[in-house]
Amino acid sequence: MIKILNYIDGKTVEPLGNKWLDNYNPATGAVYSQIPKSNAQDVENAFVAAKKAAFAWQNTPSEKRFLILNKIAELIDENNESLALAESIDQGKPLWLAKNEITRAAQNFRFFATAAMQFSSESHAMENHAINYTLRQPIGVVGCISPWNLPLYLFSWKIAPALASGNCVIAKPSEITPMTAFLLSDICMQAGLPAGVLNIVHGLGTEVGAAMVEHPQIKAISFTGGTATGKHIASVAAPMFKKLSLELGGKNPNIIFDDCDFEKALKTTVQSSFLNQGEICLCGSRIFVQKGIYQKFKDAFIKEVSLQKIGNPLNNDTKVGAIASEVHFNKILSYIELAKKEGGKIIQGGHAFQADGENSNGWFIAPTVIENLAFDCKTNTEEIFGPVVSIMPFENEEEALLMANCTEYGLASTIWTENLTRAHNMAAKIESGIVWINCWLLRDLRTPFGGAKSSGVGREGGLEAMRFFTEPKNVCIKL
Repeated sequence: MIKILNYIDGKTVEPLGNKWLDNYNPATGAVYSQIPKSNAQDVENAFVAAKKAAFAWQNTPSEKRFLILNKIAELIDENNESLALAESIDQGKPLWLAKNEITRAAQNFRFFATAAMQFSSESHAMENHAINYTLRQPIGVVGCISPWNLPLYLFSWKIAPALASGNCVIAKPSEITPMTAFLLSDICMQAGLPAGVLNIVHGLGTEVGAAMVEHPQIKAISFTGGTATGKHIASVAAPMFKKLSLELGGKNPNIIFDDCDFEKALKTTVQSSFLNQGEICLCGSRIFVQKGIYQKFKDAFIKEVSLQKIGNPLNNDTKVGAIASEVHFNKILSYIELAKKEGGKIIQGGHAFQADGENSNGWFIAPTVIENLAFDCKTNTEEIFGPVVSIMPFENEEEALLMANCTEYGLASTIWTENLTRAHNMAAKIESGIVWINCWLLRDLRTPFGGAKSSGVGREGGLEAMRFFTEPKNVCIKL
């Protein structure tokens, strides 16, 4: 039985209470490793280590920070296959997809390593012979809490900019998918990251995450996860005046006009619906198709979805792997039953998938397409976060916007049209932080990432992330 360990003060250590949690392989339903059930004292030890390292790290020349973080990126690339295998087993995603995500994790470290040397600030000359300039200084010790769906990629998405901007970090990966964060510990040691600069504490959100949020000297929290948890974090952190970055839920619309590039829209919509079993906050779970092509698109879409191979994530031809946990598996199935009660018609999938052999006890769900739902019913407004989409016709731009904007969420949206005026008009009026036009998941790490409404607070990525992890200080000099 593999034992995952905490990474505190440059060493891997067992939890102080010597308590452990079972970690499951979702493709088999079997326990294959154990996770530290850490507590507030483990977090305190991590804080002491981070505090001790903070002065030296924030005064480390940016080029040296670049060299260390870039070495981490190189080591992630060198270990892509072993990290991808670990992530596929831990999360249930197809192995080929895990390889892509490990590459993206390395890119995160490389991008922000470079940003450490290029991060600049503002100056403003005044007419009365004075000049203002802005210092952007590290916060000190910050907390990063990442989710289970894209484990190493989203873990690195937070800790890389925090480290690049000169902070020390206490990080909590999801207890559902801790393995690649554990393996990153060894990579950090190999890369020469000084002790205490990054500390990884495993455990439950109600214990480790809560201790991080409540800690009076952890002055910033970057969190990605569910909206309900985000609300709780905000309620605790706001009275303490912590900086908060919250990337929360999504119920993203995919709007397909009848003048779209049909084949491209079709192929990409299959991806945007079911990639990573639909367990990506950016997946388009509500498909709106203009009436002129609705029947044609629906028929073609169902055909393509029916060809998606479900099963063992380690097989090269698998397109849809296992659901990350049994709890989430049951939640998704409950929403399929809710859709039926709300008048929905299951036109593809709609059931648990029985794999064979060693995967017979795994948590698989067939890609599911639902028709005939009201655009504002619960199934269409609450986040399911699985391989379940609804499909609906619309008449014109106004109706599409009404339907798209009816949820509390506003993370991402996709619009398919060859009409440039329509594209700009829809992009301006749709309520989401990210708008993709004639594409999906095309990411530039320099751009701001985040959502509107209940999809979050603040932005990640590029300079936005570097600014979040620093405090601006204005200096005014009279010449």
